[in-house]
Amino acid sequence: MHELALAEGIVATALKEAERAGLKVTEICVRMGELQQIDEELFKSVLRDIIKVEDERVREAEVVFLKEEAVLRCRVCGHEWTFGESMGNLSEEDVELIHFVPEMAHIYIGCPECGSPDFEITKGRGIWIEYIKGERWTPGSP
Repeated sequence: MHELALAEGIVATALKEAERAGLKVTEICVRMGELQQIDEELFKSVLRDIIKVEDERVREAEVVFLKEEAVLRCRVCGHEWTFGESMGNLSEEDVELIHFVPEMAHIYIGCPECGSPDFEITKGRGIWIEYIKGERWTPGSP
């Protein structure tokens, strides 16, 4: 269940940033790339559960989730397309393999224009903190 590990990483990073900047975190914006293919509802639930029991500097933070569509660009002909457009040509097993190792996409996906498997993922890979908002924090303050 890598959703748990991702959620723990998000919270740990937000807390580290809060400590560094002397903030109480009020909002964490998490951007989720489509190619990561996480169980979105599980991830959101786990992240919110971890925040509730975490350090007081992040405990009340609101979490905003943004999704980013995966965009692929062929290095041979320059054609761009989305991962969603390729999904119809993939088996459930292929999708699962790409989920765990996104670099495997090159084995299972080819450019819809020229068929080349030589493409780059220009958007929609990974999960990251887009931004953290907070207010000045003093130990012992609410």
